[in-house]
Amino acid sequence: MGSLPLDDALFSLNPDTFAEESTAVVDFLARYYSDIERYPVMAPDAKPGSIRKVFPDAAPEKGESMDRILDDVQRDVLPGLTHWQSPSFFAYFQANASGAGFAGEMLSAGLNVVPFMWKASPVATELEQVVVDWMAGLLGLPEQFCFAGGGGGVLHGSTCEAVVCTLAAARDRAISRLGHAAILRMVVYASDQTNATFQKGASIVGIPPANFRVLHTTAESGYGLSADTVRAAVEEDVARGLVPLYLCATVGTTGLGAIDPVRELGMWLHIDAAYAGSAAICPEFRCHLDGAELADSVSMNPHKWFLTNMDCCCLWVADPTALTSALSTDPVYLKNVGSGGDVSTIDYKDWQIALSQRFRAIKLWVVLRRYGAAAMRNYIRRHVRMAEWFELAVVADERFEVVVPRNFSLVCFRLRPRLGIDDDAVDGLNRQLLAAVNASGRAFMTHFVMDGKFVIRLAVGGAMTEMRHVRDVWELLKDKANELVGGS
Repeated sequence: MGSLPLDDALFSLNPDTFAEESTAVVDFLARYYSDIERYPVMAPDAKPGSIRKVFPDAAPEKGESMDRILDDVQRDVLPGLTHWQSPSFFAYFQANASGAGFAGEMLSAGLNVVPFMWKASPVATELEQVVVDWMAGLLGLPEQFCFAGGGGGVLHGSTCEAVVCTLAAARDRAISRLGHAAILRMVVYASDQTNATFQKGASIVGIPPANFRVLHTTAESGYGLSADTVRAAVEEDVARGLVPLYLCATVGTTGLGAIDPVRELGMWLHIDAAYAGSAAICPEFRCHLDGAELADSVSMNPHKWFLTNMDCCCLWVADPTALTSALSTDPVYLKNVGSGGDVSTIDYKDWQIALSQRFRAIKLWVVLRRYGAAAMRNYIRRHVRMAEWFELAVVADERFEVVVPRNFSLVCFRLRPRLGIDDDAVDGLNRQLLAAVNASGRAFMTHFVMDGKFVIRLAVGGAMTEMRHVRDVWELLKDKANELVGGS
């Protein structure tokens, strides 16, 4: 078969067409952000499978114009979205976006380099080293996690990747001492508030499911791990001939925002600060990372609360050799020919699961350059003040209770138990309240179960969220509560 006739060939990076179509997409998104409060936060009528029926069964044979594609996005895609950038999105933890984050993402996608090793794009590799060191400095991490201090960092896509990589490093470090057969005796520890990601990661690296310890937390410890609980579990496992391998301490747990006391814990210690790590740029929150010098690794997600569009996760390790020994590949065709044999050259393919890598560094670099540390601190503090206001409003209404003291910008609350109503009925009322709020389309929140109690979570952290949106969701909650249990 010969090549396509010239007129039918695909020239997909024609600069003029690229500029025209990119401008159309930017204009479309600008209109979307301007109108975002007109959309229900969560698609109200979506049913599993119903949206898929809108789209054809097969890909188009002929290309279509960008205008037509964007028309279809407006008609078919936007109505089926949960609008994560809505200022009334208070569910899960936010996926932050910003103008600078979008600009950085455009640069990353537009340059489209693959800096999996130094030679593949030297500046991308070295810029990544720069920005992870910058971030370590902003969070007040110990010098041991910076490249100059013998450690270093990498940008992953998610905490899940960071977890699997650090678990693999801990596993191989233990195997080097004990042999491969010891994997059946290795034990991973986490609290009952730790994200389920860690259980999945332990399974992926070969830890037997029976060797994953979920340690109980209590209200007395603020639902954080206690050293005594960890010590008792470790001593019991050692007595049984097992090998304590890895412990996750969380700063800002998913369900309640709880904080594990880092200084009191031991073994391969990983600090998961995916959500709350961003707050450590403020000196008043840096105390929650006290004891980080005892850790082997730390991770946090700028794409949650640091105005960096998905995806971006910072992972720092105190001993890069432990990580690269577990993850390194060194075929001859991937050697850095022409690098001068510099052994300090970083090849990020050996710091991650995948071989390929995105140019995430330029995105985080643009965010840091565009906004600066002072503005980012104010951004975090503004959300915390909003959450403080909401917490006080809940406390002041006798129908509600705050179920655990607020940490950072997450408030966990529920309708208070009433005389003559059993626990199941109270849970039922709170389920109805949450469902009614979400069905209204005016806000979106999620829940957690704490000590068997159904709890509603309000996480403040959206880039477009203002105080009026927090006040509005409180008024909405009170209105729906009136319908369920009457006025205060």
